[in-house]
Amino acid sequence: MRRLAAPAAVLAAALLLVWPAFLNRYPILFSDTGAFLAQTVEPLMIWDKPWIYGPLLHLFHWRQTLWLPLLAQGLVVSHLLWLVQRVLRGGATPAAHLLLCASLAALTALPWVAALLMPDVFAPVVVLALFLIGFAPHAALSRGELGYLLALATLGIAAHLSHIPLALALVVLTLLVARRLAPVLWAALPLGLALLLLVGTNAAGHGKASLSPYGATFLLARLIADGPAARTIAAACPQRGWYLCAWAGRLPDDSDVFLWEPDSPVNRDAQGRPRFLGGVLLAPEAQQIVAETLRREPFGVAAAALRNAAVQLFKAEVGDTLSRQALGSSVRPRLVQGFPPAEVAAHDGSAQVEGRLPALAAPLLWPQGPALVLGAGALLLAWRRLASGKGTLPEAERRLRLGFVLMLLVGVAANAMATGALSKPHHRYQARVAWLMPLGAMALLLPRLDTRATLQN
Repeated sequence: MRRLAAPAAVLAAALLLVWPAFLNRYPILFSDTGAFLAQTVEPLMIWDKPWIYGPLLHLFHWRQTLWLPLLAQGLVVSHLLWLVQRVLRGGATPAAHLLLCASLAALTALPWVAALLMPDVFAPVVVLALFLIGFAPHAALSRGELGYLLALATLGIAAHLSHIPLALALVVLTLLVARRLAPVLWAALPLGLALLLLVGTNAAGHGKASLSPYGATFLLARLIADGPAARTIAAACPQRGWYLCAWAGRLPDDSDVFLWEPDSPVNRDAQGRPRFLGGVLLAPEAQQIVAETLRREPFGVAAAALRNAAVQLFKAEVGDTLSRQALGSSVRPRLVQGFPPAEVAAHDGSAQVEGRLPALAAPLLWPQGPALVLGAGALLLAWRRLASGKGTLPEAERRLRLGFVLMLLVGVAANAMATGALSKPHHRYQARVAWLMPLGAMALLLPRLDTRATLQN
């Protein structure tokens, strides 16, 4: 019974951590989920998305049901939280694990992130996995667990391009805190493997050995919205002969409008003709305009990036992924194309499709604001105390806990910088990691166990 208690607790906690899917009567989906399904249902290499999360979904759904990928996400997060407790406390117990996960499920955005079939769930996974890889004592993890964490972190970093700068910031932090080469090399290994994975999949699928063959289009959209690239185009046109010269002085000031609206310069030319894969067609020119903009206004670009990051840091509410509008129209055709009719019917009967999910969720979301404020405050106080060396903790444990606190704080800040500066501030981008601050406060409050329990659990 003792041997079964731990996996039973991890499984039960996994169900707790995806409870919004049961409220919705189906996994929560986003318009981009359709593109990730198309990566294997078509199959199709999507120009603006790494070929990582779609195959991971397929690994579990096998064109039968999306409930299985949802359960997998819950299990991954639950197990990571179990390992974090074991490392921080010297052991993990089923009761404490269920208490921690139930608290996170009730008070934070975590269950809304875990119940959403999007690569967003991997952002906090990367933070926690790199903490364990870089800071866990040698005896705290088995070789199998270390290998699993390396694979998980590699896939998590590769699943979304914003996770690359996030992981890089965490590797640098590991160097500053650990001050030893071995932890840094271990933490850097998944980042290196993820870069190789992205280059390899893009070479195979797009014929371009690049991290992001058409990523310049996204960066251009951000720089146009912020102003520097729009000024570059106005100053250089018509002499440079760029396609976007036709819109000089009247470019959209919203990056989402520029990228996705049917009538935007990306998707319709100056004569009103649709442009198939306009983002791909624009990428070579976008590289030139981005480079020219960085030469003309380096400080303006940096200032805009910092402003966007600051805005993103405080945008962390749940809600912009729950509506029928956020679901869009791209998911259902993929389900019809590749899944049984019963799965399509389950999708059609969800509260999200019926437009009722935001109203169902609203009364349940209010604790998240106070929990974030308290968690952030507690984590900052813990940082100050641990950095000062006050208290009776042994030096090794103090450094371990300091590394944990800093990994969470830097992870939250680096996520805001990566998403706000390179894309556009959205609530879901920061909600996906903001719950790490309440987690840190709760985990540090759990009592220390006998160190022998580390190997027994």
